[in-house]
Amino acid sequence: MYDDLLNGFKRYISLEKNLSNNTKDSYYRDVKLFLKWCDENLINFSAITHQVLERYLMCLKESGYKINSIFRKSQSIKAFYKYLFIEKKIDSNPLSSFKSPKPQRRLPAFLNIKEIEEILSVEFNKDRFNGLRLIAVVDLLYSTGIRVSELCNLLIENLDLEELWIKVYGKGGKERIIPINRKTAEVLRVYLEFRNSYFAKKGIFPSSYLFVNKSGGRISRVSIWKDIKKIARLLNIDKNIYPHIFRHTFATHLIQNGADIRSIGEMLGHSSLTTTQIYTHLDNSTIKDMHRKYHPKG
Repeated sequence: MYDDLLNGFKRYISLEKNLSNNTKDSYYRDVKLFLKWCDENLINFSAITHQVLERYLMCLKESGYKINSIFRKSQSIKAFYKYLFIEKKIDSNPLSSFKSPKPQRRLPAFLNIKEIEEILSVEFNKDRFNGLRLIAVVDLLYSTGIRVSELCNLLIENLDLEELWIKVYGKGGKERIIPINRKTAEVLRVYLEFRNSYFAKKGIFPSSYLFVNKSGGRISRVSIWKDIKKIARLLNIDKNIYPHIFRHTFATHLIQNGADIRSIGEMLGHSSLTTTQIYTHLDNSTIKDMHRKYHPKG
Protein backbone atom coordinates (compact mmCIF):
# COMPACT_ATOMS: atom_id res chain seq x y z
CA MET A 1 0.00 0.00 0.00
CA TYR A 2 2.82 2.40 0.90
CA ASP A 3 5.53 0.89 -1.29
CA ASP A 4 5.86 3.90 -3.61
CA LEU A 5 6.11 6.33 -0.70
CA LEU A 6 8.61 4.17 1.18
CA ASN A 7 10.80 3.60 -1.87
CA GLY A 8 10.73 7.32 -2.64
CA PHE A 9 11.70 8.06 0.96
CA LYS A 10 14.59 5.62 0.74
CA ARG A 11 15.85 7.35 -2.41
CA TYR A 12 15.49 10.72 -0.67
CA ILE A 13 17.59 9.78 2.38
CA SER A 14 20.17 8.16 0.11
CA LEU A 15 20.63 11.44 -1.74
CA GLU A 16 20.02 14.02 1.00
CA LYS A 17 21.40 12.46 4.16
CA ASN A 18 24.96 11.31 4.83
CA LEU A 19 23.93 8.03 6.46
CA SER A 20 25.37 4.54 6.46
CA ASN A 21 23.45 1.82 4.60
CA ASN A 22 22.48 0.26 7.94
CA THR A 23 21.00 3.56 9.16
CA LYS A 24 19.10 4.06 5.89
CA ASP A 25 17.61 0.58 6.28
CA SER A 26 16.66 1.41 9.88
CA TYR A 27 14.92 4.64 8.79
CA TYR A 28 12.98 2.67 6.19
CA ARG A 29 11.88 0.04 8.73
CA ASP A 30 11.00 2.70 11.32
CA VAL A 31 8.66 4.51 8.94
CA LYS A 32 7.13 1.25 7.70
CA LEU A 33 6.36 0.27 11.31
CA PHE A 34 4.83 3.68 12.01
CA LEU A 35 2.57 3.53 8.93
CA LYS A 36 1.41 0.07 9.97
CA TRP A 37 0.55 1.44 13.42
CA CYS A 38 -1.43 4.29 11.83
CA ASP A 39 -3.47 1.79 9.81
CA GLU A 40 -4.13 -0.40 12.84
CA ASN A 41 -5.35 2.63 14.79
CA LEU A 42 -7.39 4.10 11.90
CA ILE A 43 -5.19 7.20 11.72
CA ASN A 44 -4.73 9.14 8.50
CA PHE A 45 -0.94 9.31 8.24
CA SER A 46 -1.05 12.44 6.07
CA ALA A 47 -2.82 14.45 8.75
CA ILE A 48 -1.03 13.52 11.98
CA THR A 49 -0.33 15.90 14.86
CA HIS A 50 2.31 16.17 17.56
CA GLN A 51 -0.10 14.41 19.90
CA VAL A 52 -0.42 11.42 17.57
CA LEU A 53 3.35 11.00 17.32
CA GLU A 54 3.70 11.38 21.12
CA ARG A 55 1.08 8.66 21.53
CA TYR A 56 3.00 6.39 19.13
CA LEU A 57 6.29 6.96 20.94
CA MET A 58 4.59 6.17 24.24
CA CYS A 59 3.33 2.89 22.75
CA LEU A 60 6.91 2.07 21.78
CA LYS A 61 8.10 2.79 25.32
CA GLU A 62 5.38 0.58 26.78
CA SER A 63 6.43 -2.17 24.35
CA GLY A 64 9.92 -2.13 25.84
CA TYR A 65 11.86 0.00 23.37
CA LYS A 66 14.83 1.86 24.85
CA ILE A 67 14.96 5.67 24.76
CA ASN A 68 17.74 5.69 22.15
CA SER A 69 15.68 3.51 19.80
CA ILE A 70 12.63 5.71 20.35
CA PHE A 71 14.73 8.79 19.57
CA ARG A 72 15.94 7.31 16.29
CA LYS A 73 12.43 6.24 15.29
CA SER A 74 11.15 9.75 15.92
CA GLN A 75 13.97 11.14 13.78
CA SER A 76 13.08 8.68 11.01
CA ILE A 77 9.44 9.73 11.08
CA LYS A 78 10.35 13.44 11.08
CA ALA A 79 12.60 12.86 8.06
CA PHE A 80 9.72 11.05 6.33
CA TYR A 81 7.34 13.98 6.77
CA LYS A 82 10.01 16.40 5.58
CA TYR A 83 10.32 14.26 2.46
CA LEU A 84 6.52 14.25 1.96
CA PHE A 85 6.45 18.04 2.22
CA ILE A 86 9.42 18.57 -0.14
CA GLU A 87 7.80 16.25 -2.70
CA LYS A 88 4.49 18.16 -2.28
CA LYS A 89 2.64 15.06 -1.14
CA ILE A 90 1.35 17.05 1.86
CA ASP A 91 0.58 20.80 2.06
CA SER A 92 2.57 21.43 5.24
CA ASN A 93 4.99 19.55 7.48
CA PRO A 94 3.10 18.73 10.71
CA LEU A 95 6.30 17.67 12.51
CA SER A 96 8.64 20.53 11.58
CA SER A 97 8.68 21.80 15.19
CA PHE A 98 8.34 18.44 16.96
CA LYS A 99 10.94 17.95 19.71
CA SER A 100 12.19 14.37 19.79
CA PRO A 101 12.89 12.80 23.20
CA LYS A 102 16.55 13.27 24.06
CA PRO A 103 18.63 10.10 23.82
CA GLN A 104 20.72 8.92 26.75
CA ARG A 105 24.44 9.58 26.37
CA ARG A 106 25.80 6.33 27.69
CA LEU A 107 29.54 6.25 28.25
CA PRO A 108 30.98 3.67 25.85
CA ALA A 109 32.69 0.59 27.24
CA PHE A 110 36.39 0.13 26.52
CA LEU A 111 39.24 -2.27 27.24
CA ASN A 112 42.36 -1.54 29.24
CA ILE A 113 45.89 -2.00 27.90
CA LYS A 114 46.35 -5.36 29.66
CA GLU A 115 43.19 -6.77 28.07
CA ILE A 116 44.23 -5.55 24.62
CA GLU A 117 47.67 -7.13 25.01
CA GLU A 118 46.12 -10.43 26.12
CA ILE A 119 43.86 -10.52 23.07
CA LEU A 120 46.66 -9.68 20.64
CA SER A 121 48.97 -12.33 22.10
CA VAL A 122 46.59 -15.29 21.71
CA GLU A 123 47.97 -18.15 19.62
CA PHE A 124 45.82 -20.34 17.39
CA ASN A 125 47.61 -23.61 16.69
CA LYS A 126 44.68 -25.60 15.23
CA ASP A 127 43.39 -23.03 12.73
CA ARG A 128 46.23 -20.79 11.60
CA PHE A 129 44.27 -19.02 8.85
CA ASN A 130 41.42 -17.93 11.14
CA GLY A 131 43.87 -17.17 13.94
CA LEU A 132 46.14 -14.89 11.91
CA ARG A 133 43.10 -13.21 10.35
CA LEU A 134 41.47 -12.59 13.72
CA ILE A 135 44.62 -11.10 15.26
CA ALA A 136 45.02 -8.87 12.19
CA VAL A 137 41.34 -7.82 12.45
CA VAL A 138 41.59 -6.95 16.15
CA ASP A 139 44.94 -5.20 15.74
CA LEU A 140 43.61 -3.06 12.89
CA LEU A 141 40.34 -2.24 14.69
CA TYR A 142 42.24 -1.15 17.79
CA SER A 143 45.11 0.69 16.08
CA THR A 144 42.90 2.69 13.68
CA GLY A 145 39.47 2.91 15.33
CA ILE A 146 37.70 2.05 12.07
CA ARG A 147 34.16 0.69 12.06
CA VAL A 148 33.71 -3.04 11.43
CA SER A 149 31.74 -2.25 8.24
CA GLU A 150 34.71 -0.18 7.01
CA LEU A 151 37.06 -3.04 7.85
CA CYS A 152 34.94 -5.55 5.89
CA ASN A 153 35.09 -3.27 2.84
CA LEU A 154 38.85 -2.71 2.94
CA LEU A 155 40.64 -3.72 -0.23
CA ILE A 156 44.28 -4.81 -0.29
CA GLU A 157 44.96 -1.80 -2.51
CA ASN A 158 43.73 0.44 0.33
CA LEU A 159 46.87 -0.45 2.34
CA ASP A 160 50.34 1.01 2.17
CA LEU A 161 52.46 -1.03 4.56
CA GLU A 162 55.63 0.87 3.62
CA GLU A 163 54.24 4.40 4.11
CA LEU A 164 52.13 3.11 7.04
CA TRP A 165 48.58 4.21 6.21
CA ILE A 166 45.22 2.81 5.18
CA LYS A 167 42.48 4.41 3.09
CA VAL A 168 38.96 4.01 4.44
CA TYR A 169 35.57 4.88 2.96
CA GLY A 170 33.19 5.74 5.79
CA LYS A 171 29.60 6.89 6.06
CA GLY A 172 28.32 8.43 2.87
CA GLY A 173 31.41 7.18 1.02
CA LYS A 174 33.58 9.81 2.72
CA GLU A 175 37.28 8.99 2.27
CA ARG A 176 39.86 9.32 5.01
CA ILE A 177 43.51 8.32 5.44
CA ILE A 178 44.48 6.79 8.80
CA PRO A 179 48.05 6.12 9.94
CA ILE A 180 49.09 2.71 11.23
CA ASN A 181 52.11 1.76 13.29
CA ARG A 182 54.94 -0.57 12.21
CA LYS A 183 53.76 -3.38 14.50
CA THR A 184 50.29 -3.37 12.93
CA ALA A 185 51.88 -3.26 9.46
CA GLU A 186 53.93 -6.35 10.34
CA VAL A 187 50.84 -8.19 11.65
CA LEU A 188 49.06 -7.41 8.37
CA ARG A 189 52.10 -8.47 6.33
CA VAL A 190 52.25 -11.87 8.12
CA TYR A 191 48.50 -12.38 7.57
CA LEU A 192 48.75 -11.46 3.87
CA GLU A 193 51.69 -13.81 3.28
CA PHE A 194 49.83 -16.70 4.88
CA ARG A 195 46.61 -15.73 3.04
CA ASN A 196 48.40 -15.86 -0.31
CA SER A 197 50.04 -19.24 0.33
CA TYR A 198 46.80 -20.67 1.81
CA PHE A 199 44.76 -19.94 -1.31
CA ALA A 200 47.61 -20.82 -3.69
CA LYS A 201 47.71 -24.33 -2.20
CA LYS A 202 43.95 -24.65 -2.62
CA GLY A 203 44.01 -23.31 -6.16
CA ILE A 204 41.57 -20.55 -5.24
CA PHE A 205 41.74 -16.96 -6.45
CA PRO A 206 40.44 -14.92 -3.48
CA SER A 207 38.66 -11.60 -3.84
CA SER A 208 40.63 -8.35 -3.54
CA TYR A 209 39.16 -7.64 -0.11
CA LEU A 210 41.74 -7.64 2.67
CA PHE A 211 39.80 -9.91 4.99
CA VAL A 212 38.23 -12.95 3.37
CA ASN A 213 36.65 -16.22 4.45
CA LYS A 214 38.06 -19.65 3.62
CA SER A 215 36.27 -19.62 0.28
CA GLY A 216 38.02 -16.39 -0.68
CA GLY A 217 34.94 -14.17 -0.42
CA ARG A 218 34.64 -11.01 1.64
CA ILE A 219 34.29 -11.70 5.35
CA SER A 220 30.97 -10.69 6.94
CA ARG A 221 30.39 -8.54 10.01
CA VAL A 222 28.66 -11.50 11.65
CA SER A 223 31.75 -13.68 11.19
CA ILE A 224 33.96 -11.04 12.80
CA TRP A 225 31.49 -10.68 15.68
CA LYS A 226 31.50 -14.45 16.27
CA ASP A 227 35.31 -14.67 16.11
CA ILE A 228 35.72 -11.84 18.62
CA LYS A 229 33.21 -13.49 20.97
CA LYS A 230 35.25 -16.68 20.66
CA ILE A 231 38.49 -15.00 21.68
CA ALA A 232 36.79 -13.33 24.67
CA ARG A 233 35.55 -16.72 25.89
CA LEU A 234 38.99 -18.22 25.37
CA LEU A 235 40.59 -15.58 27.59
CA ASN A 236 37.75 -15.51 30.17
CA ILE A 237 37.53 -11.71 29.90
CA ASP A 238 34.67 -10.63 32.15
CA LYS A 239 33.40 -7.95 29.76
CA ASN A 240 31.04 -7.81 26.81
CA ILE A 241 33.54 -7.87 23.94
CA TYR A 242 32.21 -6.89 20.52
CA PRO A 243 33.82 -5.33 17.41
CA HIS A 244 32.85 -1.71 18.15
CA ILE A 245 34.50 -1.82 21.59
CA PHE A 246 37.90 -1.59 19.86
CA ARG A 247 36.84 1.71 18.26
CA HIS A 248 35.87 3.04 21.70
CA THR A 249 39.14 1.73 23.13
CA PHE A 250 41.19 3.38 20.35
CA ALA A 251 39.64 6.79 21.06
CA THR A 252 39.74 6.45 24.85
CA HIS A 253 43.42 5.47 24.96
CA LEU A 254 44.33 8.39 22.68
CA ILE A 255 42.41 10.84 24.90
CA GLN A 256 44.02 9.39 28.03
CA ASN A 257 47.45 9.92 26.50
CA GLY A 258 46.79 13.54 25.62
CA ALA A 259 45.88 13.34 21.91
CA ASP A 260 44.10 16.27 20.28
CA ILE A 261 40.34 15.69 20.10
CA ARG A 262 40.03 17.18 16.60
CA SER A 263 42.63 14.75 15.23
CA ILE A 264 40.84 11.84 16.91
CA GLY A 265 37.54 12.95 15.38
CA GLU A 266 39.11 13.06 11.92
CA MET A 267 40.57 9.57 12.29
CA LEU A 268 37.21 8.24 13.50
CA GLY A 269 35.41 9.91 10.59
CA HIS A 270 33.15 12.00 12.83
CA SER A 271 31.38 14.84 11.04
CA SER A 272 30.99 16.72 14.32
CA LEU A 273 33.32 17.15 17.31
CA THR A 274 30.28 16.76 19.56
CA THR A 275 30.32 13.03 18.76
CA THR A 276 34.00 12.74 19.67
CA GLN A 277 33.55 14.62 22.96
CA ILE A 278 31.86 11.59 24.54
CA TYR A 279 35.38 10.20 24.99
CA THR A 280 36.48 13.26 26.97
CA HIS A 281 33.52 12.68 29.30
CA LEU A 282 34.57 9.06 29.61
CA ASP A 283 38.13 10.05 30.47
CA ASN A 284 36.85 12.50 33.10
CA SER A 285 34.82 9.72 34.70
CA THR A 286 37.94 7.49 34.72
CA ILE A 287 39.92 10.24 36.45
CA LYS A 288 37.16 10.63 39.05
CA ASP A 289 37.14 6.87 39.70
CA MET A 290 40.93 6.87 40.14
CA HIS A 291 40.68 9.84 42.52
CA ARG A 292 38.01 8.15 44.61
CA LYS A 293 40.02 4.93 44.71
CA TYR A 294 43.49 6.27 45.49
CA HIS A 295 43.23 9.74 47.02
CA PRO A 296 43.14 9.80 50.84
CA LYS A 297 40.11 12.10 50.78
CA GLY A 298 38.59 10.61 47.60
